[in-house]
Amino acid sequence: MDEKAQIEQLRNELHKHNYQYYVLNQPQISDLEFDRKMRLLQDLEQAHPEWYDPNSPTQRVGSDLNHEFRQVVHKRPMLSLANTYSKEEVGEFYRRVEEGLQGQPFRICCEMKFDGLSISLHYEHGRLVRAVTRGDGTQGDDVTDNVRTIRSIPLILPEGLDYPEEFEIRGEILMPWESFEALNREREAAEEALFANPRNAASGTLKSKNSAVVAQRKLDAYLYYLLDDNNPGESHYENLQKAGRWGFKTGSQVRLADTLQQVFDYIDYWDVERRNLPVATDGIVLKVDSLAQQRSLGMTAKSPRWAIAYKFMAEKQTTVLREVSFQVGRTGAITPVANMDPVQLSGTVVRRATLNNEDFIRNLDLHIGDHVFVEKGGEIIPKIVDVDVEARDGNLGPRVEFITRCPECGTPLVRYEGEAAHYCPNEISCPPQLKGRIEHFISRKAMNIDSLGPETIAEYYRRGIVRDIADLYEIRRDQISGAHGQKDKSASKILQGIQESTNVPFERVLYALGIRFVGEIAAKSLARNFKSMERLSQASLEELLQVNGIGATIAQSVLAWFRNPQNQWLVERLRSYGLQMELSEEELSGHTERLAGQSVVISGVFSRHSRDEYKALIEKHGGRNIGSISAKTGFVLAGENMGPAKLEKARKLGIRIVTEDEFLGMIE
Repeated sequence: MDEKAQIEQLRNELHKHNYQYYVLNQPQISDLEFDRKMRLLQDLEQAHPEWYDPNSPTQRVGSDLNHEFRQVVHKRPMLSLANTYSKEEVGEFYRRVEEGLQGQPFRICCEMKFDGLSISLHYEHGRLVRAVTRGDGTQGDDVTDNVRTIRSIPLILPEGLDYPEEFEIRGEILMPWESFEALNREREAAEEALFANPRNAASGTLKSKNSAVVAQRKLDAYLYYLLDDNNPGESHYENLQKAGRWGFKTGSQVRLADTLQQVFDYIDYWDVERRNLPVATDGIVLKVDSLAQQRSLGMTAKSPRWAIAYKFMAEKQTTVLREVSFQVGRTGAITPVANMDPVQLSGTVVRRATLNNEDFIRNLDLHIGDHVFVEKGGEIIPKIVDVDVEARDGNLGPRVEFITRCPECGTPLVRYEGEAAHYCPNEISCPPQLKGRIEHFISRKAMNIDSLGPETIAEYYRRGIVRDIADLYEIRRDQISGAHGQKDKSASKILQGIQESTNVPFERVLYALGIRFVGEIAAKSLARNFKSMERLSQASLEELLQVNGIGATIAQSVLAWFRNPQNQWLVERLRSYGLQMELSEEELSGHTERLAGQSVVISGVFSRHSRDEYKALIEKHGGRNIGSISAKTGFVLAGENMGPAKLEKARKLGIRIVTEDEFLGMIE
């Protein structure tokens, strides 16, 4: 067999095994054998780049190249469904359908309402050619590269089946509970903000400019609506069955109902059983099954008359509070955590919930042994929402009191004016803060030393190799290489990553220091105003307050940080290792204040520069990038296909719309 035929054979085999594993959940070969075939295909494709295929199974891993999303107009608008939370309104919908069809018999297709991100997939000759988000319903973002990494979405359909030459199929991109919890564990360890629910996580992931990140997060997809100018069937249910045979995951929960009572039975069953599904759901979708009857019933301006979504109420359970523990974060913030008897919520077993802060605990009047109500409103992270006071008895434990000293180092806690949280002020020797600051320092948006991770940092801290961020630059190969060179390759990668970080620009070095309350935006503003670490360290309170976006809390935190002799010594050590302590000549050249005080929203597709380049230009000329339009917006930089919703809001608020050419003229 020649190599081109071998490549095609391997591609076909791996597509089939992907379908067996990710759609049918019936793997036919071992993971080891699958990986062996994948490696062989990768080697062959690398040797023959002329046979590249974007739909090859090897492309599932994604790319670390950044891509701007272009907007695509939907051939057919992606409308939203009317929602209801009561069976009475479901009954009214059913009667409206009866009246609209003038007594014709009809069936209702009952489906789960998966809580994800709507997607439109386009296929030509059995191959995926385009994937577009809902957007504003009229146009959405082209996310094809990212969608290709989702294993349950077929890239190439099997030959010999009855699918049309061109068709569109719509559905939801989701993050399974298992992937969601693993992702939030990673973010919690890195002290990054947690995703509130799988839908937000799926949406944020699919919009990532790095398709390799999308591949790592293991998204899933359920498809629920087949569209074609020449539909292969006149029944929505039959079309879903066909799509399933073509290789799409359509969900095994779909049922046909001949009566309103059968619809109610379906709702009642899944209101309980949905907790056992591997993905988040927030309701039931009811559709008239006949496509001819759908066309007869038609649409309103916003939604179809032939479908409705029944939304489940937020799930709430009671359990017993056994203990409250207190965790110390990177910034010294103290987080109280409720430890409870295990309770099942939305498909996951919940044992812990955050209690926010002292005020929250006091308002609930929490006692150990209390029966507490735990909720996942909209399938969000668990939270205690109330206490069952009537369940209290003689066995009730003591009232929960907020601690006054750090649980790690014993330092008295402080609460800053205007802050709800308590902090441990011992930045110098509190272990979680020390390790947390090192983890923050190496993070992607800071120094980006991706060869290191939280577990490695914890090991180095335990062994005494690193106790502060400057120690990273003193690591020797013999300290981290194993016997007989077992870890020599990883040691080389770590040392290389540390050395390369000395090229990271000054504004990110400043952010990486982990000065309390100084985030990415504040670090950029400070760096571009003071130009160097030396000038910043000597700034007065008045000078700091003059910087756009810097308030009293940030200014006082910066002053306190630089007044600490140990921090001054830390900066000098970092300087001696070659870190960037001032803006480069390239960064300094061309900086102006032409956009000073202006908050700018970017929308649309541009021809002269990318969106990221325009964001950099806005900041270079003293402006500030923001994501949404408000009365405080200075102007909107609008390219082609600006979102209609943003355009309407800008006009309503009287916000100026600036074209690409006008903007470039403003900053010249």
